[in-house]
Amino acid sequence: MSIPVHHNNETQPAEAFSRQSVIFDDLYGNDLIIQYKRERVRQHILQYAKPGNAMLELNCGSGEDALFFAERGFNVHATDISTGMLEVLKEKTSRSSYSKRISIEQCSFTSLDQLKKTGRYDFIYSNFGGLNCTGELSKVFAGVDGLLKPGGVVTFVIISPFCLWETFLLFKGRFRTAFRRFFKKNGAPAKVEGVPFQCWYYTSSFVKKQMGKNYSMLSMEGLCSLVPPSYIEGFGEKYPRTFSFLRKWENHLKKSWPWKKWGDYFIISFRKLS
Repeated sequence: MSIPVHHNNETQPAEAFSRQSVIFDDLYGNDLIIQYKRERVRQHILQYAKPGNAMLELNCGSGEDALFFAERGFNVHATDISTGMLEVLKEKTSRSSYSKRISIEQCSFTSLDQLKKTGRYDFIYSNFGGLNCTGELSKVFAGVDGLLKPGGVVTFVIISPFCLWETFLLFKGRFRTAFRRFFKKNGAPAKVEGVPFQCWYYTSSFVKKQMGKNYSMLSMEGLCSLVPPSYIEGFGEKYPRTFSFLRKWENHLKKSWPWKKWGDYFIISFRKLS
């Protein structure tokens, strides 16, 4: 009997990002677009989070966001399925003066019912498309609902099914990349450090429907709609004036249609009503 791909997908990205963990920060830490993306997500979250809040981070990666929020007075429980990424985070926290505000646990976001530190969280977030590695968002959201306090907030950063910048790749003959997000209901192939896995692309309306009536959407904004995706390496460094111009206008238009829907990602937040 064959196993549906979305049930058999988590071990591959766990292996892929464990392999990448040893070079992840060196690859992306100083990239201007990555820095812009992190700044945007953090500013979005800080609109709704209050210092002292108990935060749960899904797919924490190497822990840059966990450390950022711990430094600003939040208590963060950082989770990831990747052993390698968690080892990097443990090393970072051992050298941080804010380590007491960070706890770490290996757990898949589709298995949050198995989380040891159940607690009740004020804020739950997932950054940079980690949730696109599952075809079972309903299972993730059910686990989130069981861990979030009434009145609590969730923020998800999700890779969208349409990216304006990728359509421009048609003019370079890169048809596979230009169309890789279209009509992919069963997931699209992705690869990191030579390890293949599936990636799903979700619309904001689908996410909103999956969250259900007990959640009120607070805001949504596009990310990398005018600013190019970070896989266009070195763009900010090569074209600083153009990058500054695009960043300025994206910040101005981020919540406007169509820019909020045409980004590489969208950032979306909900409040739990009861």
